[in-house]
Amino acid sequence: MAPVADNLENANPTIYRQTEKRTVTAEDEDDQVVDKIDSREVFDLIRDINDPEHPLSLEELNVVELTKVEVDDTANRVEILFTPTIPHCSMATLIGLSIRVKLLRSLPSRFKVDVKITPGAHASEHAVNKQLADKERVAAALENNHLLEVVNQCLAKRG
Repeated sequence: MAPVADNLENANPTIYRQTEKRTVTAEDEDDQVVDKIDSREVFDLIRDINDPEHPLSLEELNVVELTKVEVDDTANRVEILFTPTIPHCSMATLIGLSIRVKLLRSLPSRFKVDVKITPGAHASEHAVNKQLADKERVAAALENNHLLEVVNQCLAKRG
């Protein structure tokens, strides 16, 4: 359920044009072909995550961008930089947690996933990054039923 417009931190966000969806080829769907996970594939996993305050995706709000997704399939590392819509966004930790959960649920377990705020994009960047990097805090957050429900709403398909 979206908050009442009067309570929104960013009541009138800028909406950005979405990146064209990738065309799925027969080779992409062939389970016999081993293909490396790349930045575009990871971006496609997170682009449609719902913003916690608006009926828009993180991509539509330019919170996530393809250029800020780094994947090293060989080293089993994924790094996502995300940009909250305003520098004092109270939802930044929830957005980062939603991105992290989506990737932990979607990627092979061999990947180390780092989710961080784009440098200089948030007033509490260091504190939020520290929370998102702390495995115990993330695990504890996901044991909170209310918080898990909110994350799941962010990850739910719209439509």
